[in-house]
Amino acid sequence: MRKVNIGIFFSLLLTLGICSSCGVEGESKLILNEVLVDNETNFQDDYGVQSAWIEIFNQSYGSADLAGCYLKHSSQPGDTAVYFIPKGDVLTKIAPRQHALFWADNKPNRGTFHTNFLLDKESSNWIGLYDSGKKLLDEITVPAGLLKADQSYARVDDASANWEVKDESPEKYVTPSTNNKTLDKNVKMEKFEQHDSIGIGMAITAMLVVFVGLILLYVSFRFIGKASVAMSRKRAMAAKGITDKAEAKEKELGQAPGEVFAAISMALHEMQSDVHDVEETVLTITRVKRSYSPWSSKIYTLRETPHKK
Repeated sequence: MRKVNIGIFFSLLLTLGICSSCGVEGESKLILNEVLVDNETNFQDDYGVQSAWIEIFNQSYGSADLAGCYLKHSSQPGDTAVYFIPKGDVLTKIAPRQHALFWADNKPNRGTFHTNFLLDKESSNWIGLYDSGKKLLDEITVPAGLLKADQSYARVDDASANWEVKDESPEKYVTPSTNNKTLDKNVKMEKFEQHDSIGIGMAITAMLVVFVGLILLYVSFRFIGKASVAMSRKRAMAAKGITDKAEAKEKELGQAPGEVFAAISMALHEMQSDVHDVEETVLTITRVKRSYSPWSSKIYTLRETPHKK
């Protein structure tokens, strides 16, 4: 029993660690990253037209879907345009650390990534990004007169807290659908290469991390499996009134068949692969049992169609 309690304790610690590492990022995966108001010679859309655009960045290390989200824009107090990003387009799913570009051309009939509003060149532009539950994910205000033609208002780096004006200079260039800053060199990588030019230390460190992780997972799941079997066996013994543990072990009480584990594994796989439909409600279907009788069946009361010769 002591081993079981220790196993449950370590498994809870492992679960809390995983949740704490993923929970902070999951609240705001999608953010506004760059905005261009006056497009004269900049990027063109899929119709060859130059329009204002809004760039959204997925700052998480997992895929994020924009389907069902809202883009809101306002250039005057009390006048807010709302664009609902439609569902059913596979391109709304943004890969980890990647971008999505929306054209503010007031022509939503041209596709998913064309909004129903325009950005005002003379006034301030407030832009808000909301999730499907109309919760504010991110917002930005581009001040009036800040940008000239073909200049964008963007974060200094992807997901950075600071914003700046980007022009066509070599240091600050406009970057639609790509990283706001491109690094020519990696200082940490160069320093690491100086101390470990062959890569032996890197290989040993990587193998140690993998093997230690596998050992921890094995120990955790080993204790979790034993604890779950013991708890299931205890409930089964109480239900059937058996007090002898040897007898319960012989009858394999509390052990689920392999089909149950296969069904659970398949359900988890479909959930992680986004194969299932996303539903906002839960539907419960109850099978209706009706007694069948040929005397009340409708197929015997229908007139037969005459055969053509």
